[in-house]
Amino acid sequence: MPYQLYREQQLNCDLATAWSFFSNPLNLSDITPEDMGFVVLGEIKEENIYEGMEIDYKVSPLWGIPMKWKTRITRVDFQRSFTDFQEKGPYKLWNHQHDFIPNALGVLMKDKVDYELPLGILGDIAHRILIKRKLEEIFNYRFQVLERMFRI
Repeated sequence: MPYQLYREQQLNCDLATAWSFFSNPLNLSDITPEDMGFVVLGEIKEENIYEGMEIDYKVSPLWGIPMKWKTRITRVDFQRSFTDFQEKGPYKLWNHQHDFIPNALGVLMKDKVDYELPLGILGDIAHRILIKRKLEEIFNYRFQVLERMFRI
C-alpha cells in the first residue's frame, strides 16, 4: 500500500542559502539522527545535485542493521525543487520531492515523500507498528536541527 509523508518548515534564510545547503548531498548526514549511522559512500565529485546524479549511502535505520541505499536525482528545477528516487534500498518505492518557496520570512521548504514497503500485507503491518513512527522521528529530528540552523 502506498503512503505519503508531508512536511513544511519555514527557514529564516534566503533562497540561495537554502538551495546551497539542501542541494549538497553531503549535508544530509548533518540532519539525520546519529543512531541511523548515515554515511555517504564513495566520492561526491559535485557538491550540488544534478539530474541523473546517483548517490550511495550506508544507513542503519532499525536495530543497528546496516544496509545500502542508492538514490538518483530524477528532477532539478534550480532553486525551486528537486526529487530523489530510491534505486536500491529498503523500500518498494521512495520518491522524495523537495520544494523551496521564497516568502517575506525567508524560504518555505516542503517535503513530500511517496513511499511503499515491500512484502505486501507484512509491509503494511510493519508500517503501522514501526516504520511510520520511525520516519516521523527522522523528520522531527530534521525539523529541530533545521530550526537551530535557520532560526526564525
